[in-house]
Amino acid sequence: MTRSPTRKSVLVPMVAIGCLASLLWLERRRPLRRPALAPAARVRENIGIGIGAALVAAAVEGPLTNRLASAVERTRIGLVPQLRLSPFGERVAALLLFDYTLYLWHVLLHRMPVLWKWHRVHHADKDLDVSTAVRFHAAEMASSLPWRAAQVLLIGVGPATLDLWRRLTLVEVIFHHANLRLPNALEAVLGCVVMTPRSHSIHHSDVQAHQRSNLSSGLAVWDLLHGTAMRNVPQASITIGLPAERSD
Repeated sequence: MTRSPTRKSVLVPMVAIGCLASLLWLERRRPLRRPALAPAARVRENIGIGIGAALVAAAVEGPLTNRLASAVERTRIGLVPQLRLSPFGERVAALLLFDYTLYLWHVLLHRMPVLWKWHRVHHADKDLDVSTAVRFHAAEMASSLPWRAAQVLLIGVGPATLDLWRRLTLVEVIFHHANLRLPNALEAVLGCVVMTPRSHSIHHSDVQAHQRSNLSSGLAVWDLLHGTAMRNVPQASITIGLPAERSD
């Protein structure tokens, strides 16, 4: 049985809300860092900024990529459909390539001034918690549209795989922005597979070299392969945010 479009459209927000609620509770129980600021005003600001990005995603990004993914399914264009894999193999390959090219996009956000102008809004948060996961400027979302369209068409991603990638990435992004202290053993295992809150907090340091590390949004392997992994920075030495934003 296939899900109706209405059920699909409701599922992703429900997953996001469930993850946010769970991690908000866990952040209070096992905080990784002591907050530098009172959270209420910060959370309101982050949600306010994120609403713009969400509107762009709902009005433009979602409809555009959904149509392109449907075209991929009809015409079998793109790299993955040409590999002659099983349906399961195609899905795995597409998810891996989508995650890798998202890593490359994140590298560009930090390397290209025209993109950093908008991405720095995300890094300007003076604390780091689950609310930071939605703090993306609408212009950054709009600037990503050509890249996202190219991902769908060149990789060859169908609607079902695109929907799965959105859900997995949403959960992972919310998770690794959390101010959550994991047990050491779990941190060691998870950190070999996906981005964790401890690793991503280094990326949100006010030191530029730290910001250009730990750029994976999903699998940790991309940072390891490209030499951008950084794990040995003590939490006590990290100042979250950007220096300019800390002078007010």
